[in-house]
Amino acid sequence: MITCFIRYEIDPCRPEAFAEYARNWGQAIPRCGADLVGYFGPHEGSSTTAYGVYHVADLAAYEAYRARLRDDPLGRENFAFAQRERFIRREDRIFLRLASSPPGPLVRTGSEP
Repeated sequence: MITCFIRYEIDPCRPEAFAEYARNWGQAIPRCGADLVGYFGPHEGSSTTAYGVYHVADLAAYEAYRARLRDDPLGRENFAFAQRERFIRREDRIFLRLASSPPGPLVRTGSEP
């Protein structure tokens, strides 16, 4: 499995537009075959950074998913919405494989404070 991380630089005066964009992808992405983790918008700190995260089996599955997304009415509409409203200043995507998972539960020895 690979995970796609999309880093967005968004207009800090248009967080509501990004939130609408994210909600739309929340419907279209799973319908088109990717396992959506979620979209994350600014809350504290940077007002211009946002992320989208989803999993696909491999790059072949990604290409099939992208083809379905291009044909999806909401996918096309959401892409056009972002182009028309211009609230996304930059978009970078990277595909990563899990290199390490979180350790198991902390085992206490009884000598900790």
